[in-house]
Amino acid sequence: MVEEQQHIDEILIPILEQVSDPEIPVLSIMDMGVVRSAIIENNLVKVKITPTYSGCPAMDVIGDDIKAALKKAGYESEIELILAPAWTTDWITPRGRKALEAYGIAAPLEAEADKDVLLHGKRIVKCPQCGSTNTRLVSQFGSTACKAQFQCDDCHEPFDYFKCLK
Repeated sequence: MVEEQQHIDEILIPILEQVSDPEIPVLSIMDMGVVRSAIIENNLVKVKITPTYSGCPAMDVIGDDIKAALKKAGYESEIELILAPAWTTDWITPRGRKALEAYGIAAPLEAEADKDVLLHGKRIVKCPQCGSTNTRLVSQFGSTACKAQFQCDDCHEPFDYFKCLK
């Protein structure tokens, strides 16, 4: 499947960057890559968003938050949920990855490395507190379905790892 071209009117970027992901408030929806397009047509902002996973309960909140931010900036809007192409952790921006780690969540690895970690116990997930890779999987599931729970064997701190989704 050909990925839809992402198009966002430049004037809308600062507005959309103010909308936080409800599950990880240090990330904007732009940093998460859920906004696929945002264009102004006939004084109406049309925004297309893709959930991080099918059935994500945060999408209604994100849609409402986008509408509120645009309304505050003087725009009426409509939100369209698109499922294809499916969201991937590749869409998280470099700034978003840094924000995840500063918040205490290890950023996703590449797909093969992710499998090595989650299925074979390879110790390559970097602890966001001390930077060590002497970490181990505690549970396949963390605070949300898209995260796994880890612990660092050097600083002994627990942390979430954002699983790779492709």
